[in-house]
Amino acid sequence: MFAHARRDQKLENDDRLGQAGDIQSVARKVGGRPSQQAALEGVMHKTTIQAQRGNLAHWAGLLMIQGTTSSAGKSTIVAGLCRLARRAGLRASPFKPQNMSLNSVVTADGGEMSRAQAWQAFAAGVDPHTDMNPILLKPNSPTGSQVIIQGRVACTLDARAYQRYKPIAMRAALDSFRRIRAASDIVFIEGAGSPAEVNLRHADIANMGFAEAVDCPVVLVTDIDRGGMFAHVIGTLECLSERERARIVGVFINRFRGDLSLLKPGIDWLEAKTRKPVFGVIPYLHGLWLDQEDELPAQQHTRTAAGKALMVVVPTLPYLSNHTDFEPLRAHPQVDFRYVRAVDLMLAADLVILPGSKNVQADLRWLRQNGWETYLLRHLRYGGKVIGICGGMQMLGRELRDPHTIESSTSIERGLNLLDFITTLQPKKRLANVSGKLLLGQASVRGYEIHMGKTHGPALQRPAIRLEHSSEDDDEMPCYDGAISADNQIFATYLHGLFDAPAACCALLEWAGLKDGQCFDHDDRRQASIDQLADMIATHVDLDALWSVVQR
Repeated sequence: MFAHARRDQKLENDDRLGQAGDIQSVARKVGGRPSQQAALEGVMHKTTIQAQRGNLAHWAGLLMIQGTTSSAGKSTIVAGLCRLARRAGLRASPFKPQNMSLNSVVTADGGEMSRAQAWQAFAAGVDPHTDMNPILLKPNSPTGSQVIIQGRVACTLDARAYQRYKPIAMRAALDSFRRIRAASDIVFIEGAGSPAEVNLRHADIANMGFAEAVDCPVVLVTDIDRGGMFAHVIGTLECLSERERARIVGVFINRFRGDLSLLKPGIDWLEAKTRKPVFGVIPYLHGLWLDQEDELPAQQHTRTAAGKALMVVVPTLPYLSNHTDFEPLRAHPQVDFRYVRAVDLMLAADLVILPGSKNVQADLRWLRQNGWETYLLRHLRYGGKVIGICGGMQMLGRELRDPHTIESSTSIERGLNLLDFITTLQPKKRLANVSGKLLLGQASVRGYEIHMGKTHGPALQRPAIRLEHSSEDDDEMPCYDGAISADNQIFATYLHGLFDAPAACCALLEWAGLKDGQCFDHDDRRQASIDQLADMIATHVDLDALWSVVQR
């Protein structure tokens, strides 16, 4: 789909995005916060005007989905619309200018993007590309995030510094959008959070700021299951400027349970009050297996229906990343899966999985403070199994070193000392899609690496996975990954997506103690969920009215 050649995406300097010196000089010249805000508003306005003059200002084939709150259902609705467009024979693409998420994937073009936009691309029948999510923020402290621009790490900034950086990020978002727009019949743009965050309006690139720049219509999504739906819609509209309110062409009511006839008087009142049509009321859908954009699933404990289950426990680390690794386990009918925060020493798990982390040293300290180190030792003493994935693997070693203070001001953090290796964090992030064979029964496995550490030590002489490589692979990449402990109780790997391949999932669960395990293809379940979602939108949304807006 993307015919343009692979670009040099290195962002070691701001020249890649152009005019960075202008932004920095603005920040230096302004003296107080009001002046700084005014200066940034001026730069953002200039960027918007330039974008509109650059032939982005037309509505044909564009629709933006914004929400009255976070988790209103924007991501799922975009996925459903992408699938419907694909069924209609259209080249559809998702697009989210800015996403804050610790769930990411490695794309075919060798970059990193949000997992939510990746499965929206699957819904559209196209390969995920970093242009679909040009700005990705990965929180690594209470006020700071790693900033990823067009698939590559640009910098790490605190929240205030990022506000000054936003005009640069906006230019990258518009740069990516031009390519997506040129390659697509229709683009479904997803907002972030809520457009009613008035404190961020002066430099907004995620909601109305972007909608203004590309001049696209907006549908507002509200979650009625949370309660207060009418107040959310009215309040959001009241927080917008008159120009922004005019850009909203209608409303989706999401996650409705009950008798629609009882809601009808409220819909009539809302349409009369706002002069905005309600395009549809989408029922609450049970049993969907769609990856969460950022938050942990609301159901943090999934129980097997019947029979003896394998109990799998994952600690809910403060900076837990890529928890979507565990969706195949949560959906498995023979697994009793639990996210656990406050560990109980008497919790008799079969398998404990240490997940990925965006701040491994901080999460290591959290594990110790919350009794997990003692629990793991007891768990292993009684024959339990442990898997460490990415940051979880690094925690299992003797030391974690951070000489460049990438994640922490602490240069060395003592590991759990369960495997004999040391990890040193490096400024360059490793991004790769990989496949190979588990060295547990030779089951095929596929996954992706996203990490900034290099691990060395004797434990790696008993690897966990043999990797397959093409001639284009990095010469420095080893042909083996991870480690298996000498007593066969610990399995450590850098691979995310470890359980996605059915054969690999079965082999690992059997290793952990599951008898007569069944193999299920989670990708098939995900595709079925997307189809179910699309069918529901087609049934409960006035698509003729919606498409007339998109083609305006």
